[in-house]
Amino acid sequence: MPLYWDWCVCAEEVTGRKRLWLLTEKAGGREQIWALLLETVRTHYDHLDRIAADAARLGYEKAAEILRTRMPTDERARSGDFGEILASELAEDTLGFRIPVKRLRFKDGRNMALRGDDFIGVVVAEGSQLRLLKGESKSRQELAKPAITEGREALNRDDGRCTPESLLFVADRLLDSNDPADQALGRALRDEIGQKSLPPGRIDHMLFTLSGNAPPPSLKADLDGAGSDRSQYSVNLCVPDHGEFIGTVFVEAAKLGNA
Repeated sequence: MPLYWDWCVCAEEVTGRKRLWLLTEKAGGREQIWALLLETVRTHYDHLDRIAADAARLGYEKAAEILRTRMPTDERARSGDFGEILASELAEDTLGFRIPVKRLRFKDGRNMALRGDDFIGVVVAEGSQLRLLKGESKSRQELAKPAITEGREALNRDDGRCTPESLLFVADRLLDSNDPADQALGRALRDEIGQKSLPPGRIDHMLFTLSGNAPPPSLKADLDGAGSDRSQYSVNLCVPDHGEFIGTVFVEAAKLGNA
């Protein structure tokens, strides 16, 4: 967990297939992971090798301008995107899922919210069995029950399966790859859309929340009430200076080299 373990401490509660993770920043943790965090944010909007090629060809400032064109300027859009970024990184770092498509690279307006599942994780388990992670993220200065309820409703939509449009988007991007393994995974995802063969036990759910306040009791109550036929993960990362922190992250992530 290269980002989170140096940054946060985690209190965990486990009941059967349900896990509640409460993350808080360590003293000095933010400073320790700052450079990695900025790089991570950049990767969700563009390929690092393309950014480097822009810088070599045009210089740092013009390359930074290209990157800024992709990144949101609106406070609410930044908050939502940042929640998705942190949720995706946590899912990959801790659960063994691969988030094969960084969907923020495909926004058709930098301040617009993307529709569909916030993040989808995939893994091919032993015996070539496909397993999926359906994820929702909520980022709020003051996290309260309505946002948690909204996230749970999204997870339960489509009988708890990844929404077909979101899964097809991931599948198509994998089929565009030159990697035969990616192409095979893309075909497997398209098959799942058509066949709906995965049982609930192989479609995990994660509700990730980023907030300026400590998580309300409704977060645990929501997890307690969630279905027990699949693995359920509820996460809160508490960052007291939520809005200021997110704003600073985006301003600094849009700077390159000596720009």
